[in-house]
Amino acid sequence: MNQALADPNRWKALGVVGAAFLMTVLDISIVNVALPTIGADLNFSPENLQWVVTAYAITFGGFLLLGGRAADLLGRRLVFAVGALVFILASLACGFAQSEGFLIGMRAVQGAGAAIIAPAALSIVSTAFPEGAERNKALGVWGALGGSGAAIGVILGGFLTKYIGWQWIFWVNVPIGAIALMLTPLWVRESKVEVDKRRYDPMGAFTVTGSIVLLVYAISKAPDVGWTSARTIGLLIASAALLGLFVLIESRVTAPLMPLQIWRLRTVTTANVVGVVVGAVMFSTFFLLTIYLQDVLGYSSLQTGMAMLATALMAVISAGIAETLVTRTGPKYVMATGLLAMAFGLVYFSQSPVDATYVKHLLVPLLLIGLGTGFSFVPISILALAGVRESDTGLASGLMNTTQQVGGAVGLAVAATIFSTRLAHELPKLLQQGVPQEIATPQAMVSGFSLAYWVLAIIAFVGVGLTFALLHGVSAAHEPVSEHVETHVVSSFSPNRAATGAISTLIFGDTSSDAPAAES
Repeated sequence: MNQALADPNRWKALGVVGAAFLMTVLDISIVNVALPTIGADLNFSPENLQWVVTAYAITFGGFLLLGGRAADLLGRRLVFAVGALVFILASLACGFAQSEGFLIGMRAVQGAGAAIIAPAALSIVSTAFPEGAERNKALGVWGALGGSGAAIGVILGGFLTKYIGWQWIFWVNVPIGAIALMLTPLWVRESKVEVDKRRYDPMGAFTVTGSIVLLVYAISKAPDVGWTSARTIGLLIASAALLGLFVLIESRVTAPLMPLQIWRLRTVTTANVVGVVVGAVMFSTFFLLTIYLQDVLGYSSLQTGMAMLATALMAVISAGIAETLVTRTGPKYVMATGLLAMAFGLVYFSQSPVDATYVKHLLVPLLLIGLGTGFSFVPISILALAGVRESDTGLASGLMNTTQQVGGAVGLAVAATIFSTRLAHELPKLLQQGVPQEIATPQAMVSGFSLAYWVLAIIAFVGVGLTFALLHGVSAAHEPVSEHVETHVVSSFSPNRAATGAISTLIFGDTSSDAPAAES
């Protein structure tokens, strides 16, 4: 049995890759509060301004699966370093942008770098820590970074935009990334799948990347062009066709990009299905809340960021608590509690008035969202890697990030459509009733926010049901062993071993007699 030894620099490695991962999460939300300033400085057309966000989301979501598999095959440290370098250079270029086309292009490159970093970084963490409570602690830190990243991005974006300049929302990545890149060869050890002949799946990579890119693009633009427009429907059909072709290819090739057997693991399936829900809720919540605080309550970019501080702090605290609870009781109830906290926070937000005060109307739901974030991200991170061979951890990491990104894109598009449709319906009615424009507009916006938050709350409640349905019996029963899982390990979520037993295969090489190779 080829058991991987615990990495003596594992906590330092976690600090290095965690810092880089946090950059990729921050850059999803850090731009939002600076969009008006960027638009004014670079003379963006109104219809193109949102592409500063969309370009990043498309390439980030589209290349995650490919980036994760590349980490397994080419070397996790090497791929992580390449991704960090791409991200740093693109961030530097974004800050020097003098035109909308250049900035949008560099944001797309930045998203591609993030798609390489994120799965490689999580794969490094999962292979550096031995199974048990210590790995759960590491994944608790990871969950805190992922869960609080969006809120921290809004805070940091508001501060930098107000006091230094919008360019620094990109340039702040350069010193952080450079330090992480320099420390990588010192503290991060290399690991990859060692085989006699390395085989690739170019057609699988092309079809799945094209499918995800078309899907994210279609749903991101649907609120602008219409969900029933020929362009939206055509793109969705093309995306589905490429996905179907991808599945066909993966079922036939010798060395698939995504071995379909991975979906036989109920833990992995649950993490990705519920990850779609969490991504949809989180992306949409921060998007709507940012608009509400600035356009209805009149908060500045800095005030908007500081308002999110409660969520960020609660996410960090709750992630630490969640790690302990998952180790003791298993992931099911922790994840369900997180989704319930999100749902109740969204219901609370739906009642926010035009003249809301922070303590009375915003603090409690912000804390609930933070609690739900920590309690959701940690068990999802553990489940996503449960029972997966070490040789496939990059793939599993990329898959988890992909589903969250796609969920975020879908949720954001749905929430934006609901909000804009309700706004367009309510505003003319109020104006016809003689309500002044300056009063009618915020009232109509609040009506749109309320309906969107109710829909997101329902989605979160559905996530609770999915959690119990997909993990039914797992807390007391063994996860069925598939061909994809090491035959000498059974993923178990029994009360005494909790989630730690389920991820034991992450630190073993393939010991079956017909295994192609062992991990280095």
